[in-house]
Amino acid sequence: MPIPDDVTGDEIDKDVKQELQSLPKGLAEDVSRNLVMVARLIDEDPEGAYGYSRVALRLASRVAAVREAAGFAAYASQKYSEALAEFRAARRMTGNVDLWPVMADCERGLGRPEKALDMAGAPEVQKLDKAGQVEMRLVAAGARRDMDQLDAAIVTLQSPELASNSVQPWTARLRYAYADALLAAGREGEAREWFAKAVESDKDGSTDASDRLAELDGVEFVDALVEDDGDSDTDTDTDSDSDSGGDVEVVNSEAPEAKSAPEAESEPAEDSIDDDGLDDVDDVDDVDGDEDDLKG
Repeated sequence: MPIPDDVTGDEIDKDVKQELQSLPKGLAEDVSRNLVMVARLIDEDPEGAYGYSRVALRLASRVAAVREAAGFAAYASQKYSEALAEFRAARRMTGNVDLWPVMADCERGLGRPEKALDMAGAPEVQKLDKAGQVEMRLVAAGARRDMDQLDAAIVTLQSPELASNSVQPWTARLRYAYADALLAAGREGEAREWFAKAVESDKDGSTDASDRLAELDGVEFVDALVEDDGDSDTDTDTDSDSDSGGDVEVVNSEAPEAKSAPEAESEPAEDSIDDDGLDDVDDVDDVDGDEDDLKG
C-alpha cells in the first residue's frame, strides 16, 4: 500500500521503535512507516488502517507491538474475532495485562457478554492500573446491557471514580456511559444531569454528550438552507433577507432512544480463554416543555 513521502517511521513511539530494533534496519523502517499509517488512519479510516496493519503483520509478525497494532486496527473495523486473536498473541509475547479490557470487549462484539463478565471477575483485573480498571468497568456495564440487565449495568458504573469531582482522561466516558444507562432505564431526569456532567468533563470532544443533552432538552439544529416545500409540520420562521451563510434554526424534537449494543460477528473464532472466571462483576473494583418559536 502506498505511503506518503512525509512518513519516515520516526514518528512512532520510542518503546515501539525499541522493539523494532531486533529487525534489520531496512525492514524496521518499512514496518515503522506502516505502523505510523495505522495510527494516522485508525479513527477516520479504520479499513485503511487495517490494510496497513496487515502489511506490517506480514513483515514482522513476531513483534508484539505489531500484533497489538493489528489487533486495534481489526477492533476498529469491528473484526472482533481477528482482533481478539491478535491481542492474545501480543499478551503471550509480553505477559502484559493492559489489553485485558479490550479483549473482554471483543467478547462482547462476538456476542458473548457472559465471557466478558467472566473476564471482569478474573484476577488479571486487579493487576490493571486505574485507567484499565475503569475501562474494565465500562466493558462489564456494557455486557450487562447486552444481557438486558439495565439495573445491574447502572450499579456496575457506580464507583468512586464516577462520584469524584476530579477530571481524569476516563471521566467523560464514564459519566456518559452512566447517563446513557440511566436513560435506557427510563430515568430521564437523572440522565440529563449526568449528560451535563459529561459535557463539563469532555474537554476534547471524545463523546457526543452535548448533542445528547440538547436532544433531551428537545432541541434540534436544522440547516436553514434546506428547501421548504410548504408542507413541513415544523413552524420555522426564517428571515427572507438573511444571507446564504451557515445559518441554523432551532426546532423542537423528541429525545431519541438509547443506542443498542453493537451487532456480533456471525462466525466467532474459537475461544481459548478459560470459562472458570467469576460470574458476577459487581464485586470487582474494575473494569466500547416545548420552546416557543425559537430561532437560530
